[in-house]
Amino acid sequence: MTDLWPRLERLIPRAERPARYIDHEWGATYKLEADYRYCMAYPDTYELGQANQAVRILCNVVNAQEGMAAERAFLPAAEFADTMRAEGLPAFSLESCAPLAEFDCLGITLPHELAATNVLELLDLAGIPLHAEDRADGDPLVIGGGPCAFNPEPYAPFFDVIVIGEGEDVNVELLQLHRRMRDAGASRAEIVRAIAQIPGCYAPSLYRWLPEAEAQERGSWIEPVEEGLPERFEKRLFEGFADSPTWEPCVVPFTEVVHDRLNVEILRGCTRGCRFCQAGMMYRPVRERSADNIVASVLRGLAETGYDEVSLTSLSSTDHSQIAEILRRLNEACAGKGIRISIPSQRLDSFGVEMAELVAGQKKGGLTFAPEAGTQRLRDVINKGVTEDDLFGAIDAAFAAGWRRCKLYFMIGLPTETDEDIKGIASLAQRAYDRAKKAVPPEQRGNVRMSVSCALFVPKAQTPFQWDGQITPEEALRRVDLLRRSVKYRAVDVHWHDPETSFVEAVMSRGGRECAAWVEEAWRRGARFDAWTEHFKEGAWREAADALGLDLAQVAQRTYDTGYVMPWAHVSAGVSTRWLQRERRLAQEEKTTPDCSFERCSACGVCPDLGVDIQCQEVRHG
Repeated sequence: MTDLWPRLERLIPRAERPARYIDHEWGATYKLEADYRYCMAYPDTYELGQANQAVRILCNVVNAQEGMAAERAFLPAAEFADTMRAEGLPAFSLESCAPLAEFDCLGITLPHELAATNVLELLDLAGIPLHAEDRADGDPLVIGGGPCAFNPEPYAPFFDVIVIGEGEDVNVELLQLHRRMRDAGASRAEIVRAIAQIPGCYAPSLYRWLPEAEAQERGSWIEPVEEGLPERFEKRLFEGFADSPTWEPCVVPFTEVVHDRLNVEILRGCTRGCRFCQAGMMYRPVRERSADNIVASVLRGLAETGYDEVSLTSLSSTDHSQIAEILRRLNEACAGKGIRISIPSQRLDSFGVEMAELVAGQKKGGLTFAPEAGTQRLRDVINKGVTEDDLFGAIDAAFAAGWRRCKLYFMIGLPTETDEDIKGIASLAQRAYDRAKKAVPPEQRGNVRMSVSCALFVPKAQTPFQWDGQITPEEALRRVDLLRRSVKYRAVDVHWHDPETSFVEAVMSRGGRECAAWVEEAWRRGARFDAWTEHFKEGAWREAADALGLDLAQVAQRTYDTGYVMPWAHVSAGVSTRWLQRERRLAQEEKTTPDCSFERCSACGVCPDLGVDIQCQEVRHG
């Protein structure tokens, strides 16, 4: 493979952060003897992508295969990408500084909707044709996966294959098949057709996109171009998660990255059932790693990386049945070493006095709690499963244990929300601030800080709220203004997300294959790094829609009956459509559904349909 380092080395002095582009970090893997080369790319800068656990997991899985090597790639920062284009330097991998176009396969994770234009930026910078139909046999196979794969259609033309679900097993199956067929001299078309038979692998080029009326009649927006192709795509699960080693090789960066710490995944899945939450649907069922596995792996990871902080990651880490034991053992083992043990996802109803004392040891930064809504009525609508008493109890415990800063996370624009719910956010935040001050000694009350962070609700595929539209950006700003005027305490800061970026997210989240042309047109008009405030170009997206005659408001804001077939109906996260429909009806009735990990099964369909044992209280909590 071509070594681009001599050319890159001359450009490095012009880079804003050179450490983004150099290799040989501690823990990096090099397999020079491999005859099959895979590159795992994150469509954003190094400091964001290097912290992504999917990149680490999938690279390690491939590197564990004989004769296969995995490398990493990240999108150069906007200014340096322009420099590379001007100098004719293509996008490259980190380990060998090789052109991405020379790899056998390029995997690109789809972490969020605002990364869509970055996918095109990466492909173009690599010299790989944007559309799968334009790629020749010598071009790498381009595969996608990740959260946005659960509505793959806005990305369909750009990928040869999109993998639905967890990649540990299916990625290896896919790459091994590709390797065998490549060695046998098969054509690109033959390879894609064969991969399409692997469960969880969707090859968009093999399916026609149907008009709306025909899609509603057929029950699917896609139709195979030939017989023998699957018409429904169930997510893949890594069934060995619970018994797999928690510790796995990880790279220690030269430069600071987001979440710059040892990250250890202790739990996968969540059955709390928040009706807005896509992650809670797509990562079901819940699977735990054992306390012995976790503790041993954390201690090994700290010893081998030199980190002084470890994060016990999952969607809801305090739901682990042995979390108190895990924290006690780690705190004892790390006592006096200046190591912080943190939990990024803390449930209000799980954060009591004992948890407050166990989390973070002597180093206490800020805490984030997510009531999501300002009134109990709306929390019942979204099935949040927490009360004001849960919040106040968590704040009492946290501030009594030494915390002095807390962020409360809410959403604006949730289905059925009224102005009273908005005012409820202000009231709840002010009362939380009062409780926090009361929980600390009088001389320290001046150090208490409370902030409110508000995101605009984005309807997500595979959730009960997928049929509900988003409020307009103008209405979102009106509600934000109402919230700001309702907060009377100067000590309570209010922050909110830009509704225009959330509008783009909603279109991408709910759109069909027609949105792919919109993404490409916006990119050609300069859209890239849309998640970065300084780079987001609202005009490029609006102009692209006008040029294509695409009604963005219709896509983002339309509310459907639950009988409407959504553009991702051919993809399943495991939860049944009937269950999603029932959950939406219960939301409208302001009724809740209990967490099946602790109470009765809610019949979502994941466990029987995906062939796993029912993940109930008896399994997880003995």
